[in-house]
Amino acid sequence: MKTAEAKKREALLEAKEENLKTRNELEKEVKERRAELTHYEKRVLQKEENLDKKQESLERKEESIQARENNLAKKSQEVEDLYRQGIAELEKISGLTSEQAKEFLLQTIEDDVRHDKARLIKELDTEAREEANKKAREYVVTAIQRYAADNVAESTVSVVQLPNDDMKGRIIGREGRNIRTIEQMTGVELIIDDTPEAVVLSGFDPVRREIARVALEKLIVDGRIHPARIEETVEKARKEVEAVIKEAGESAALEVGVHGLHPEIIKLLGRMKFRTSYGQNALKHSMEVAQITGLLAAEVGVDIRLAKRAGLLHDIGKSIDHEVEGSHVQLGADICRKYKENAIVINAVESHHGDVEPESLIACLVNAADAISAARPGARRETLEAYTNRLKQLEEITNSFDGVDKSFAVQAGREVRIMVIPEKINDDDMVILAHDVAKRIEDEMQYPGQIKVNVIRESRVQDVAK
Repeated sequence: MKTAEAKKREALLEAKEENLKTRNELEKEVKERRAELTHYEKRVLQKEENLDKKQESLERKEESIQARENNLAKKSQEVEDLYRQGIAELEKISGLTSEQAKEFLLQTIEDDVRHDKARLIKELDTEAREEANKKAREYVVTAIQRYAADNVAESTVSVVQLPNDDMKGRIIGREGRNIRTIEQMTGVELIIDDTPEAVVLSGFDPVRREIARVALEKLIVDGRIHPARIEETVEKARKEVEAVIKEAGESAALEVGVHGLHPEIIKLLGRMKFRTSYGQNALKHSMEVAQITGLLAAEVGVDIRLAKRAGLLHDIGKSIDHEVEGSHVQLGADICRKYKENAIVINAVESHHGDVEPESLIACLVNAADAISAARPGARRETLEAYTNRLKQLEEITNSFDGVDKSFAVQAGREVRIMVIPEKINDDDMVILAHDVAKRIEDEMQYPGQIKVNVIRESRVQDVAK
């Protein structure tokens, strides 16, 4: 029993000690928390005081800003009043209103700008000509001198001579059966009129027309003209013309030194033997462009073989442009793509009439060579109507500009001389007028070579001695 009571007492003492210890710890923690809260409370109070001070400061600044705004508004009104007074004084002194003064100032600035523009155009034009003309003239003249070309002599034959007028009846045949057979077999119309000892062949396809010509000449020589014989002769003529086409294409490629062309391209080149443009044979023109492009390429230091290839193929689309819809430029580019030609050659074909931008120097050389071949004396024949219409259009364009008195197209349309009214056009305006006229001619007209624009301003003073 004693032991149990002693243990009980010890347990109670231990419990009391533990309770006391826990109580002391709690009191200590509470004291620390109170101290911490007191510290936070002091900080919050201090921040409130600072905020109050800042608010007071902001209110003072706001009052100051408001005062400044009021002062600025007052001064702005004063400045506005002074500006109006100044404008009124200036108008009174100058005798001009503000709108009149503004117009006068703008006119003065415009005159200065026009003068500077004219001077700049003249300087740039002179500089460009000095830099470019020397080399360009040297290259072009060298190429032309080194290439000897014939004047236009060949054109597609469309008239077949007959030994006598009796042959016309035999060609027509009984009830027209012979002439109908020839037209059906060749796709060419035969025109038999009062022209003595001649038959006119009419057809848009030059190759068909050539087949018809060869077949008709064979029939005339043979003398046996009937539908069966006509069919046989036309077939023979077609084979002969195809052989001539192939030979012409191979000969052209060999002559200009272009090798490795696809057989179909060779045939298309040969077909151009029977195609003309303004009287200029398309195949001869392509060969000429190839030679000139090669000469120019040698001068500027680019690939001569590739340049000749691009020059030879630049008009290849003309061989089928009467059969397939589209321009010869696009058709030519499509042909070159089809037969895996070089990308430079394709771009030269596409850009030689300015439809797309040239991407290589060779394309620019082909463009120049094409212009040289087409524009050189004797290269092409033009009808009188087309020639006179071009001169008339040239003078109409120049006469449409304000200040132009009269104009004259001279040098076969290669030069236009413009007489201006001196009271309306000054020296600076002349430069701008020449530039504007040249630009409009480029935009509205098609012509070989270049057209020189000369603006002439002449002032005359006359008096009489008595």
